[in-house]
Amino acid sequence: MVNYKLSRLVKIRHLQCLSEVVTRGSLKGAADHLGLTQPAISRTLKELEEILGTTLLTRSRAGVELTEAGEVFAHFARMSLAALDHGLEGVDRSRGGVLKQEVTVGALPSVAAGLLPKVAEGFRRLAPEAVLRLSDGPHGMLIDLLRSGAVAMVIGRMGDPSVMQGVSFTQLYTEEVVCVVRPGHPCLGAPSLGDLSRWPVIFPPTTAAIRPQVERWLISHGLSEPPQRIETVSGAFARVHTRDTDAIWMISHGVVRNELADGRLVRLPFDTSLTKGPVGLMMRQDAEPTPVEGLFVKALQAAIVEIGYELG
Repeated sequence: MVNYKLSRLVKIRHLQCLSEVVTRGSLKGAADHLGLTQPAISRTLKELEEILGTTLLTRSRAGVELTEAGEVFAHFARMSLAALDHGLEGVDRSRGGVLKQEVTVGALPSVAAGLLPKVAEGFRRLAPEAVLRLSDGPHGMLIDLLRSGAVAMVIGRMGDPSVMQGVSFTQLYTEEVVCVVRPGHPCLGAPSLGDLSRWPVIFPPTTAAIRPQVERWLISHGLSEPPQRIETVSGAFARVHTRDTDAIWMISHGVVRNELADGRLVRLPFDTSLTKGPVGLMMRQDAEPTPVEGLFVKALQAAIVEIGYELG
């Protein structure tokens, strides 16, 4: 039964605050996004927890983590905010108003680096007045944003079936994982798979969509996980570290497409075709794309053809 007394006490600012803290991973990130101070964010969260009579977040130097109650409440908080946004849009359309059009998109790092810049340019030509809001990150985080309505679509590799319930997947192209190094790397004289155990390796973490494919590829060659490895999905870190050290970077081809084309990185001649997997467009199964979202998908499809991705 709904506790109407509590529901009257919970305000939109409470939901927005909690949602942003979870999305940004810290009080500081939420404060910056909402234009508030960290003490104000902290007070709002404490007020919400007092209203609900339970702890929603635990805080540490590493950031914030939802409690079990927090997981449940944050899920419905995001759904409520998304529903409110849709309602406001509907009211505006019903009275003939001109609401600023926007498209919210989540993308895995391989897509954000290799494909989205060209998609964004094509979308600008098709819908010059629309606002494009982009978020990138690991697969699990993006699917959470999709489920909550924080993004309308996600572009990336298909996740584990256990996390894809309620999410549609339309394949766009296929992509493989490659091993890359800086020009002049010592292993370029006579590259061999043994280099993955001799040199430091930047490796996809367990949360990365490509991790299962990489593990299967290693097993197929009788290899174990590299002993000297740094696990990260941070393209910003990996680009600099690979350029400045003798590390080998195992990464989706799309992430380093530009660096390979202009010679800033060199691909090792390993057959990684076993790591090929579908990259596609993910949306909530119950979602109806808006006209402006349809234009974004059109720009996405055109960019894939123009770049020359291997179509599925």
